[in-house]
Amino acid sequence: MKKQSYTVPLIIVTGLFFMWGFITSMNDILIPYLKDVFELSHFRAMLVQFAFFGAYFIGSLFYFFISVRMGDPINRMGYKNGIIYGLILSALGTSLFYPAAQMVSYGFFLSALFVLGLGFTLLQIAANPYVAILGSANSASSRLNLSQGFNSFGTTIGPLIGGYLIFKYFVGANFEGADSVKIPYLIFAGIFLLMAVLIKISDLPRFFNKDDIEKGIGALKFPHLLFGMIAIFMYVGAEVSIGSIMVSFLGLEDIAGFSKDEASTYLAFYWGGLMIGRFLGALSLGEIKSKALKSVYMLLSAIILFFVIYLAAFLKSGIDIMDIWPFAIIVLVNFAAFYFGKSMPGRTLLVFSLMAVLLLVITVSTSGYVAMWALIGVGIFNSIMWPNIFTLSISGLGKYTSQGSSLLVMMILGGALIPIIQGAVADWYGVHLSFIVPVIPYLYIAFFGWRGYKQKNIEL
Repeated sequence: MKKQSYTVPLIIVTGLFFMWGFITSMNDILIPYLKDVFELSHFRAMLVQFAFFGAYFIGSLFYFFISVRMGDPINRMGYKNGIIYGLILSALGTSLFYPAAQMVSYGFFLSALFVLGLGFTLLQIAANPYVAILGSANSASSRLNLSQGFNSFGTTIGPLIGGYLIFKYFVGANFEGADSVKIPYLIFAGIFLLMAVLIKISDLPRFFNKDDIEKGIGALKFPHLLFGMIAIFMYVGAEVSIGSIMVSFLGLEDIAGFSKDEASTYLAFYWGGLMIGRFLGALSLGEIKSKALKSVYMLLSAIILFFVIYLAAFLKSGIDIMDIWPFAIIVLVNFAAFYFGKSMPGRTLLVFSLMAVLLLVITVSTSGYVAMWALIGVGIFNSIMWPNIFTLSISGLGKYTSQGSSLLVMMILGGALIPIIQGAVADWYGVHLSFIVPVIPYLYIAFFGWRGYKQKNIEL
Protein backbone atom coordinates (compact mmCIF):
# COMPACT_ATOMS: atom_id res chain seq x y z
CA MET A 1 0.00 0.00 0.00
CA LYS A 2 1.41 3.39 -1.02
CA LYS A 3 2.22 5.65 1.91
CA GLN A 4 0.29 8.93 1.79
CA SER A 5 2.40 12.07 1.31
CA TYR A 6 1.55 15.12 3.39
CA THR A 7 4.23 17.41 1.93
CA VAL A 8 1.88 19.76 0.05
CA PRO A 9 -0.61 20.11 2.95
CA LEU A 10 2.30 20.78 5.32
CA ILE A 11 3.61 23.54 3.00
CA ILE A 12 0.16 25.19 2.80
CA VAL A 13 -0.43 25.14 6.55
CA THR A 14 3.12 26.34 7.22
CA GLY A 15 2.20 29.48 5.27
CA LEU A 16 -0.28 30.23 8.06
CA PHE A 17 2.49 30.00 10.64
CA PHE A 18 4.47 32.58 8.65
CA MET A 19 1.55 35.02 8.51
CA TRP A 20 0.63 34.93 12.18
CA GLY A 21 4.30 35.24 13.12
CA PHE A 22 4.58 38.34 10.92
CA ILE A 23 1.46 39.98 12.37
CA THR A 24 2.31 39.06 15.99
CA SER A 25 5.76 40.67 15.77
CA MET A 26 4.11 43.82 14.39
CA ASN A 27 2.83 44.37 17.94
CA ASP A 28 6.43 45.14 18.95
CA ILE A 29 6.35 48.01 16.43
CA LEU A 30 2.85 49.10 17.44
CA ILE A 31 3.82 49.46 21.11
CA PRO A 32 6.44 52.24 20.71
CA TYR A 33 4.38 53.78 17.89
CA LEU A 34 1.15 54.02 19.87
CA LYS A 35 3.12 54.95 22.99
CA ASP A 36 4.21 58.13 21.20
CA VAL A 37 0.88 58.82 19.48
CA PHE A 38 -1.14 58.54 22.71
CA GLU A 39 1.67 59.54 25.14
CA LEU A 40 1.42 56.32 27.15
CA SER A 41 3.39 54.93 30.10
CA HIS A 42 5.18 51.58 29.63
CA PHE A 43 2.36 49.89 31.56
CA ARG A 44 -0.42 51.36 29.38
CA ALA A 45 1.53 50.68 26.18
CA MET A 46 1.78 47.01 27.19
CA LEU A 47 -2.04 46.86 27.05
CA VAL A 48 -1.45 46.18 23.34
CA GLN A 49 -0.16 42.73 24.31
CA PHE A 50 -2.78 42.41 27.05
CA ALA A 51 -5.60 42.89 24.51
CA PHE A 52 -4.02 40.66 21.86
CA PHE A 53 -2.94 37.76 24.05
CA GLY A 54 -5.88 38.17 26.43
CA ALA A 55 -8.03 37.24 23.44
CA TYR A 56 -6.23 33.90 23.29
CA PHE A 57 -7.33 33.21 26.85
CA ILE A 58 -10.94 34.33 26.36
CA GLY A 59 -11.25 32.54 23.02
CA SER A 60 -9.69 29.30 24.28
CA LEU A 61 -11.75 29.40 27.47
CA PHE A 62 -14.94 29.77 25.40
CA TYR A 63 -13.77 26.92 23.15
CA PHE A 64 -13.04 24.77 26.19
CA PHE A 65 -16.48 25.36 27.72
CA ILE A 66 -18.12 24.37 24.42
CA SER A 67 -16.03 21.19 24.30
CA VAL A 68 -17.04 20.34 27.88
CA ARG A 69 -20.76 20.75 27.22
CA MET A 70 -21.09 19.65 23.58
CA GLY A 71 -17.89 17.86 22.63
CA ASP A 72 -14.79 19.17 20.89
CA PRO A 73 -15.75 21.61 18.06
CA ILE A 74 -12.66 20.82 15.96
CA ASN A 75 -13.53 17.13 16.11
CA ARG A 76 -16.92 18.01 14.65
CA MET A 77 -15.99 20.61 12.01
CA GLY A 78 -12.57 19.25 11.06
CA TYR A 79 -9.19 20.99 11.15
CA LYS A 80 -9.54 22.52 7.68
CA ASN A 81 -12.77 24.36 8.49
CA GLY A 82 -11.34 25.48 11.82
CA ILE A 83 -8.41 27.09 9.99
CA ILE A 84 -10.71 28.84 7.48
CA TYR A 85 -12.91 30.33 10.22
CA GLY A 86 -9.79 31.51 12.05
CA LEU A 87 -8.54 33.30 8.92
CA ILE A 88 -11.86 35.09 8.38
CA LEU A 89 -11.91 36.30 11.98
CA SER A 90 -8.28 37.46 11.66
CA ALA A 91 -9.20 39.45 8.53
CA LEU A 92 -11.97 41.17 10.47
CA GLY A 93 -9.56 42.14 13.26
CA THR A 94 -6.94 43.65 10.93
CA SER A 95 -9.61 45.56 8.95
CA LEU A 96 -10.73 47.25 12.21
CA PHE A 97 -7.40 49.09 12.38
CA TYR A 98 -8.67 51.49 9.71
CA PRO A 99 -11.60 52.90 11.73
CA ALA A 100 -9.41 52.84 14.88
CA ALA A 101 -6.87 55.09 13.14
CA GLN A 102 -9.63 57.21 11.66
CA MET A 103 -11.07 57.87 15.14
CA VAL A 104 -7.58 58.14 16.74
CA SER A 105 -8.86 55.92 19.57
CA TYR A 106 -6.49 53.80 21.65
CA GLY A 107 -9.46 51.80 22.97
CA PHE A 108 -10.55 51.00 19.41
CA PHE A 109 -7.02 49.83 18.58
CA LEU A 110 -7.14 47.50 21.59
CA SER A 111 -10.54 46.18 20.45
CA ALA A 112 -9.17 45.48 16.96
CA LEU A 113 -6.21 43.63 18.48
CA PHE A 114 -8.61 41.60 20.62
CA VAL A 115 -10.62 40.47 17.56
CA LEU A 116 -7.38 39.66 15.73
CA GLY A 117 -6.26 37.61 18.74
CA LEU A 118 -9.53 35.64 18.66
CA GLY A 119 -8.85 34.73 15.04
CA PHE A 120 -5.33 33.61 15.85
CA THR A 121 -6.71 31.56 18.76
CA LEU A 122 -8.77 29.42 16.42
CA LEU A 123 -5.84 29.13 14.03
CA GLN A 124 -3.55 27.97 16.83
CA ILE A 125 -6.05 25.42 18.16
CA ALA A 126 -6.55 23.93 14.72
CA ALA A 127 -3.16 24.31 13.02
CA ASN A 128 -0.73 23.12 15.72
CA PRO A 129 -2.23 19.65 16.21
CA TYR A 130 -2.93 19.48 12.46
CA VAL A 131 0.80 19.76 11.76
CA ALA A 132 1.50 17.20 14.50
CA ILE A 133 -0.75 14.56 12.84
CA LEU A 134 0.50 15.19 9.27
CA GLY A 135 2.90 12.25 9.56
CA SER A 136 4.37 9.92 12.16
CA ALA A 137 4.11 10.68 15.86
CA ASN A 138 7.88 10.23 16.30
CA SER A 139 8.64 13.23 14.07
CA ALA A 140 5.82 15.48 15.35
CA SER A 141 8.24 17.78 17.24
CA SER A 142 10.42 18.04 14.14
CA ARG A 143 7.48 19.03 11.90
CA LEU A 144 6.19 21.57 14.39
CA ASN A 145 9.69 23.02 14.76
CA LEU A 146 9.84 23.35 10.96
CA SER A 147 6.46 25.12 10.76
CA GLN A 148 7.40 27.31 13.71
CA GLY A 149 10.64 28.10 11.87
CA PHE A 150 8.59 29.78 9.14
CA ASN A 151 6.53 31.42 11.87
CA SER A 152 9.79 32.90 13.10
CA PHE A 153 10.74 33.95 9.58
CA GLY A 154 7.55 36.02 9.72
CA THR A 155 8.49 37.48 13.12
CA THR A 156 11.96 38.28 11.75
CA ILE A 157 10.90 40.32 8.74
CA GLY A 158 7.83 41.74 10.52
CA PRO A 159 9.82 44.35 12.52
CA LEU A 160 11.89 45.21 9.43
CA ILE A 161 8.96 45.76 7.08
CA GLY A 162 6.63 47.05 9.77
CA GLY A 163 9.23 49.43 11.17
CA TYR A 164 9.92 50.81 7.69
CA LEU A 165 6.23 51.23 6.78
CA ILE A 166 5.07 52.73 10.08
CA PHE A 167 8.11 54.78 11.16
CA LYS A 168 9.34 55.87 7.71
CA TYR A 169 7.27 55.25 4.58
CA PHE A 170 3.79 56.32 5.64
CA VAL A 171 5.13 59.01 7.94
CA GLY A 172 7.01 60.38 4.94
CA ALA A 173 3.76 60.22 2.96
CA ASN A 174 2.31 62.88 5.29
CA PHE A 175 0.14 60.53 7.31
CA GLU A 176 -0.61 62.03 10.69
CA GLY A 177 -1.24 60.66 14.19
CA ALA A 178 -2.31 57.03 14.00
CA ASP A 179 -2.85 57.09 10.22
CA SER A 180 0.31 55.25 9.16
CA VAL A 181 -1.12 51.89 10.29
CA LYS A 182 -4.22 52.13 8.07
CA ILE A 183 -2.90 50.80 4.78
CA PRO A 184 -0.58 48.06 6.16
CA TYR A 185 -3.36 46.44 8.18
CA LEU A 186 -5.87 46.65 5.30
CA ILE A 187 -3.31 44.77 3.20
CA PHE A 188 -3.04 42.13 5.95
CA ALA A 189 -6.83 41.75 5.97
CA GLY A 190 -6.80 41.10 2.23
CA ILE A 191 -4.04 38.50 2.59
CA PHE A 192 -5.98 36.64 5.30
CA LEU A 193 -9.10 36.51 3.12
CA LEU A 194 -7.06 35.32 0.14
CA MET A 195 -5.51 32.54 2.25
CA ALA A 196 -8.98 31.47 3.44
CA VAL A 197 -10.09 31.11 -0.18
CA LEU A 198 -6.92 29.19 -1.16
CA ILE A 199 -7.30 26.77 1.73
CA LYS A 200 -11.01 26.31 0.93
CA ILE A 201 -10.21 25.21 -2.63
CA SER A 202 -7.07 23.24 -1.66
CA ASP A 203 -7.14 19.47 -1.31
CA LEU A 204 -6.11 19.33 2.34
CA PRO A 205 -6.66 16.08 4.26
CA ARG A 206 -9.89 16.40 6.27
CA PHE A 207 -8.86 14.88 9.57
CA PHE A 208 -11.65 14.17 12.02
CA ASN A 209 -11.16 12.40 15.33
CA LYS A 210 -12.42 8.84 14.83
CA ASP A 211 -13.09 8.34 18.52
CA ASP A 212 -16.48 9.12 19.99
CA ILE A 213 -16.85 12.85 20.68
CA GLU A 214 -16.49 13.07 24.43
CA LYS A 215 -17.98 15.65 26.73
CA GLY A 216 -16.40 16.64 30.03
CA ILE A 217 -12.89 17.69 31.00
CA GLY A 218 -11.00 14.49 30.31
CA ALA A 219 -7.86 16.29 29.14
CA LEU A 220 -7.28 17.66 32.65
CA LYS A 221 -6.69 14.12 33.93
CA PHE A 222 -3.18 14.23 32.44
CA PRO A 223 -0.59 15.76 34.84
CA HIS A 224 1.94 16.38 32.07
CA LEU A 225 -0.66 18.48 30.23
CA LEU A 226 -1.22 20.59 33.35
CA PHE A 227 2.51 21.16 33.73
CA GLY A 228 2.66 21.96 30.01
CA MET A 229 -0.10 24.56 30.34
CA ILE A 230 1.94 26.45 32.92
CA ALA A 231 5.05 26.08 30.73
CA ILE A 232 3.23 27.62 27.73
CA PHE A 233 2.03 30.48 29.96
CA MET A 234 5.58 31.13 31.12
CA TYR A 235 7.20 30.77 27.70
CA VAL A 236 4.83 33.02 25.75
CA GLY A 237 4.85 35.60 28.54
CA ALA A 238 8.65 35.76 28.67
CA GLU A 239 9.18 35.77 24.91
CA VAL A 240 6.56 38.45 24.24
CA SER A 241 7.63 40.58 27.20
CA ILE A 242 11.23 40.72 26.02
CA GLY A 243 10.29 41.56 22.42
CA SER A 244 7.74 44.15 23.50
CA ILE A 245 10.12 46.33 25.48
CA MET A 246 13.31 45.72 23.47
CA VAL A 247 12.92 48.83 21.30
CA SER A 248 12.79 50.98 24.45
CA PHE A 249 15.74 49.05 25.93
CA LEU A 250 17.93 49.56 22.85
CA GLY A 251 17.10 53.26 22.95
CA LEU A 252 18.70 53.67 26.40
CA GLU A 253 21.90 55.76 26.30
CA ASP A 254 23.84 53.25 28.43
CA ILE A 255 22.86 50.39 26.08
CA ALA A 256 22.93 51.57 22.43
CA GLY A 257 21.05 54.87 22.15
CA PHE A 258 19.24 53.73 19.01
CA SER A 259 16.31 55.50 17.39
CA LYS A 260 13.08 53.49 17.13
CA ASP A 261 13.77 52.69 13.49
CA GLU A 262 17.35 51.53 14.25
CA ALA A 263 16.11 49.47 17.21
CA SER A 264 13.50 47.76 15.03
CA THR A 265 16.36 46.48 12.84
CA TYR A 266 18.06 44.81 15.81
CA LEU A 267 14.71 43.52 17.06
CA ALA A 268 14.68 41.45 13.87
CA PHE A 269 17.78 39.61 15.13
CA TYR A 270 15.91 38.66 18.31
CA TRP A 271 13.06 37.14 16.30
CA GLY A 272 15.50 35.88 13.67
CA GLY A 273 17.20 33.83 16.36
CA LEU A 274 13.94 31.96 16.83
CA MET A 275 13.90 31.20 13.10
CA ILE A 276 17.42 29.80 13.12
CA GLY A 277 16.83 27.73 16.25
CA ARG A 278 13.54 26.29 14.98
CA PHE A 279 14.98 25.19 11.66
CA LEU A 280 17.92 23.64 13.50
CA GLY A 281 15.41 22.03 15.86
CA ALA A 282 13.53 20.52 12.94
CA LEU A 283 16.78 18.87 11.83
CA SER A 284 18.00 17.94 15.32
CA LEU A 285 14.72 16.32 16.36
CA GLY A 286 14.02 14.86 12.91
CA GLU A 287 14.54 11.36 11.53
CA ILE A 288 18.01 11.75 9.97
CA LYS A 289 19.89 8.67 11.19
CA SER A 290 23.47 9.77 10.57
CA LYS A 291 24.71 12.10 13.32
CA ALA A 292 27.48 13.41 11.06
CA LEU A 293 25.06 14.22 8.23
CA LYS A 294 22.65 15.82 10.66
CA SER A 295 25.43 18.05 12.03
CA VAL A 296 26.46 19.11 8.51
CA TYR A 297 22.87 20.01 7.59
CA MET A 298 22.44 21.95 10.81
CA LEU A 299 25.69 23.90 10.35
CA LEU A 300 24.90 24.77 6.73
CA SER A 301 21.37 25.81 7.69
CA ALA A 302 22.69 28.04 10.48
CA ILE A 303 25.12 29.79 8.11
CA ILE A 304 22.51 30.30 5.38
CA LEU A 305 19.86 31.60 7.80
CA PHE A 306 22.36 33.93 9.45
CA PHE A 307 23.01 35.59 6.10
CA VAL A 308 19.28 35.65 5.25
CA ILE A 309 18.65 37.69 8.41
CA TYR A 310 21.63 39.92 7.73
CA LEU A 311 20.54 40.52 4.12
CA ALA A 312 17.04 41.52 5.24
CA ALA A 313 18.51 43.93 7.81
CA PHE A 314 21.02 45.30 5.29
CA LEU A 315 18.33 46.01 2.68
CA LYS A 316 16.37 47.95 5.29
CA SER A 317 19.12 49.94 6.98
CA GLY A 318 22.49 49.25 5.32
CA ILE A 319 23.86 47.70 8.53
CA ASP A 320 27.54 46.66 8.41
CA ILE A 321 28.16 42.93 8.89
CA MET A 322 30.92 43.74 11.39
CA ASP A 323 28.28 45.30 13.64
CA ILE A 324 26.59 41.94 14.13
CA TRP A 325 29.53 39.60 14.71
CA PRO A 326 28.32 38.83 18.28
CA PHE A 327 25.19 37.32 16.73
CA ALA A 328 27.38 34.81 14.86
CA ILE A 329 28.91 33.76 18.21
CA ILE A 330 25.44 33.30 19.68
CA VAL A 331 24.45 31.08 16.74
CA LEU A 332 27.50 28.88 17.34
CA VAL A 333 26.68 28.59 21.05
CA ASN A 334 23.15 27.57 20.09
CA PHE A 335 24.57 24.92 17.77
CA ALA A 336 26.54 23.50 20.71
CA ALA A 337 23.42 23.58 22.90
CA PHE A 338 21.66 21.30 20.43
CA TYR A 339 24.55 18.86 20.84
CA PHE A 340 24.01 18.78 24.61
CA GLY A 341 20.28 18.31 24.01
CA LYS A 342 21.09 14.98 22.27
CA SER A 343 18.02 15.25 19.97
CA MET A 344 15.67 14.70 22.93
CA PRO A 345 12.84 17.29 23.22
CA GLY A 346 12.78 17.39 27.02
CA ARG A 347 16.55 17.57 27.48
CA THR A 348 16.89 20.21 24.76
CA LEU A 349 14.18 22.28 26.46
CA LEU A 350 16.10 22.10 29.76
CA VAL A 351 19.40 23.19 28.18
CA PHE A 352 17.83 26.06 26.23
CA SER A 353 15.86 27.47 29.17
CA LEU A 354 18.97 27.52 31.37
CA MET A 355 20.85 29.35 28.62
CA ALA A 356 18.04 31.94 28.50
CA VAL A 357 18.39 32.46 32.26
CA LEU A 358 22.15 32.96 31.91
CA LEU A 359 21.72 35.52 29.12
CA LEU A 360 19.12 37.48 31.10
CA VAL A 361 21.41 37.61 34.12
CA ILE A 362 24.16 39.00 31.86
CA THR A 363 21.67 41.54 30.44
CA VAL A 364 20.68 42.85 33.87
CA SER A 365 24.21 42.91 35.30
CA THR A 366 26.02 44.59 32.37
CA SER A 367 25.47 47.50 29.96
CA GLY A 368 26.35 48.58 26.43
CA TYR A 369 26.66 46.08 23.61
CA VAL A 370 27.26 43.15 25.98
CA ALA A 371 23.82 43.64 27.53
CA MET A 372 22.28 44.33 24.12
CA TRP A 373 23.52 41.14 22.47
CA ALA A 374 22.87 39.02 25.55
CA LEU A 375 19.22 40.06 25.38
CA ILE A 376 19.00 39.55 21.61
CA GLY A 377 20.57 36.12 22.14
CA VAL A 378 17.64 34.98 24.28
CA GLY A 379 15.61 34.78 21.05
CA ILE A 380 17.57 31.87 19.57
CA PHE A 381 17.14 29.89 22.80
CA ASN A 382 13.39 30.57 22.78
CA SER A 383 13.27 28.83 19.44
CA ILE A 384 12.33 25.24 20.28
CA MET A 385 10.31 26.03 23.40
CA TRP A 386 6.81 26.37 21.93
CA PRO A 387 6.95 23.30 19.64
CA ASN A 388 8.68 21.11 22.22
CA ILE A 389 6.37 22.11 25.08
CA PHE A 390 3.31 21.73 22.84
CA THR A 391 4.13 18.29 21.44
CA LEU A 392 5.32 16.92 24.80
CA SER A 393 2.13 18.21 26.45
CA ILE A 394 -0.39 16.71 23.98
CA SER A 395 1.51 13.43 23.61
CA GLY A 396 -0.63 10.48 24.70
CA LEU A 397 -3.89 12.46 24.99
CA GLY A 398 -5.68 10.44 22.29
CA LYS A 399 -9.28 11.60 21.83
CA TYR A 400 -8.59 14.55 24.15
CA THR A 401 -5.88 15.99 21.87
CA SER A 402 -7.91 18.93 20.51
CA GLN A 403 -9.27 19.75 23.97
CA GLY A 404 -5.73 19.66 25.32
CA SER A 405 -4.64 21.89 22.45
CA SER A 406 -7.30 24.46 23.35
CA LEU A 407 -6.10 24.43 26.97
CA LEU A 408 -2.52 25.02 25.86
CA VAL A 409 -3.56 27.87 23.57
CA MET A 410 -5.55 29.31 26.50
CA MET A 411 -2.27 29.64 28.36
CA ILE A 412 -1.00 32.08 25.75
CA LEU A 413 -2.57 34.34 28.37
CA GLY A 414 1.01 34.63 29.64
CA GLY A 415 1.64 36.97 26.71
CA ALA A 416 -1.03 39.28 28.14
CA LEU A 417 -0.01 39.26 31.80
CA ILE A 418 3.78 38.96 32.03
CA PRO A 419 4.45 41.95 29.69
CA ILE A 420 2.31 44.29 31.79
CA ILE A 421 4.12 43.05 34.91
CA GLN A 422 7.45 43.87 33.25
CA GLY A 423 5.98 47.17 32.04
CA ALA A 424 5.06 48.08 35.63
CA VAL A 425 8.55 47.12 36.85
CA ALA A 426 10.04 49.22 34.03
CA ASP A 427 8.00 52.24 35.16
CA TRP A 428 9.02 51.76 38.80
CA TYR A 429 12.65 50.62 38.58
CA GLY A 430 13.72 51.27 34.99
CA VAL A 431 13.65 49.36 31.71
CA HIS A 432 17.10 47.79 32.27
CA LEU A 433 16.32 46.18 35.62
CA SER A 434 12.89 45.00 34.41
CA PHE A 435 14.49 42.09 32.56
CA ILE A 436 14.77 40.25 35.84
CA VAL A 437 11.04 39.48 35.42
CA PRO A 438 11.42 36.86 32.60
CA VAL A 439 14.02 34.89 34.59
CA ILE A 440 11.30 33.18 36.68
CA PRO A 441 9.40 31.84 33.65
CA TYR A 442 12.54 30.30 32.17
CA LEU A 443 13.37 28.57 35.46
CA TYR A 444 9.93 26.94 35.40
CA ILE A 445 10.42 25.85 31.78
CA ALA A 446 13.69 24.22 32.86
CA PHE A 447 11.68 22.19 35.39
CA PHE A 448 9.20 21.13 32.71
CA GLY A 449 12.04 19.98 30.42
CA TRP A 450 13.62 18.11 33.32
CA ARG A 451 10.63 16.29 34.84
CA GLY A 452 7.28 17.98 34.21
CA TYR A 453 6.75 16.52 30.72
CA LYS A 454 6.92 12.89 31.85
CA GLN A 455 3.67 10.98 31.35
CA LYS A 456 1.83 8.89 33.89
CA ASN A 457 -0.46 6.01 33.08
CA ILE A 458 -4.01 7.36 32.76
CA GLU A 459 -7.13 5.36 31.88
CA LEU A 460 -8.87 6.99 28.90
